Amino acid sequence: MTVSAPRMSVRSALPWPFRWAVLAIVLGFCAAIGLWAFEFGKDIAGLDGDTKEELQQLRSELVSLRAQVVTLTAQRDQAQLIANTSGTMMTSEKVAQERLASLNKQLEAEIQSLRDDLGFFEKLIPSAGVEGIVIRGLQAEVRNGHEIRWQVLVIQARKNPPEFNGRLELTFTGVQNGKPWMATLPGGGQAIKLKQYGRLEGVLELPPATQIKGVGAKVMDGAVTKAVQSIKL
Repeated sequence: MTVSAPRMSVRSALPWPFRWAVLAIVLGFCAAIGLWAFEFGKDIAGLDGDTKEELQQLRSELVSLRAQVVTLTAQRDQAQLIANTSGTMMTSEKVAQERLASLNKQLEAEIQSLRDDLGFFEKLIPSAGVEGIVIRGLQAEVRNGHEIRWQVLVIQARKNPPEFNGRLELTFTGVQNGKPWMATLPGGGQAIKLKQYGRLEGVLELPPATQIKGVGAKVMDGAVTKAVQSIKL
């Protein structure tokens, strides 16, 4: 053997069954260490054996909360429906009250009209011993301070009288700016034609600062005065 001879290495030969046995032991030891590390990690993270039960309980509580939300939503919808129904009923009641108030005013107006008609027909009853043309109703009312509304009822107080054609003249007296004031109907009078009775009415515009004191009425047949009546206001 010289220096130039090839190198030689000496290795111990181990049978393969022993090799597999050693490898299995090493793998088992590693698996044991891994399992121990997993269990130790669960203990550190707080994931013990009761975690699944807690998760199941949380799921049950979540399902219960969802059911409660559905129930509350249904109750809210029912309450909203009741509120809407109540609002509709209140609106209907308000409309009914307004209609009743309108009917009440209409009835009051009709009652007043019937009273006026009753008074009118009472005036048609002739007075004892009176015949010919008679002024039975002279009324006047100042409205809004700038106009006067007047009404005159003229009758023939006898049975089956002939038709009368004449003229109604009105005279309005009062005070304007502290001075006496007087006015008549436009045109000097209003034509009147009646068989048994006739009712005339109208409105006269008043000048500013005028205060009415009285109204006088005359029924004229040409130049002859048939009836006269006056009132004070």
